[in-house]
Amino acid sequence: MAHPQDILDTVRKALQSEARIGFPRHPIHLALSADDLVLEGEVADIAAKKLALERAAAVAGPRGLVDRLRVAPAEPMGDGAIRAHVLDALLGEPALATCSIRALVKGRWEIARACEQPAGSIDIRVEQGVVTLDGSVVGLGMKRLAGVLAWWIPGSRDVINGLAVDPPEDDNDDEISDAVRIALEKDPSVDPGQIRVTTRNSVVTLEGQVAADSEREAAEFDAWYVFGVDKVVNRVRVRA
Repeated sequence: MAHPQDILDTVRKALQSEARIGFPRHPIHLALSADDLVLEGEVADIAAKKLALERAAAVAGPRGLVDRLRVAPAEPMGDGAIRAHVLDALLGEPALATCSIRALVKGRWEIARACEQPAGSIDIRVEQGVVTLDGSVVGLGMKRLAGVLAWWIPGSRDVINGLAVDPPEDDNDDEISDAVRIALEKDPSVDPGQIRVTTRNSVVTLEGQVAADSEREAAEFDAWYVFGVDKVVNRVRVRA
């Protein structure tokens, strides 16, 4: 059996080998706790977070991963403001119009929308910039869309998407591609008609041409935000 320090050194080298993780500027603390590998720290963006987890999992083998990584917020924002923005986003989304929604405010649940015959329910909690979504929805697409909307809030440091899908659905690459396309369609900074989306083994590939670097970057992050996406290959080009 490998020595614990050898495992940590190997994981650290794997993280340092991926430039997008930005290990020198955004150091990640590693520790072993029982049979789990714990990753803790602040990374630059969602891509760095998911890549760090992917690299660590490849090295950790059968060990579980405890994800305590947080993303640097695009805009500093208190929990109350984040919660208000998440509520506005979910309440304003037509695809979630049949979901009852409530939020935890100062230790008490406050009902934001009650449906007589709800097709799902969403509970929102925000703690230290981390948005947690619990409850259940009627499809994987709704679960993923709710998560993307929460990630789009500039102050969000992480989104824990605990929404159950009832009745259960089998997940697959086509479901992920559909969810990415929906995210692109709802992002006003992206022209979805110019981007092709394919998924294989939870790795999303984006292809096409867009007008600006900012649009190319926004499309990539939209894909990273989708629950179940392990990696994004961005082959979108910027038109001259």
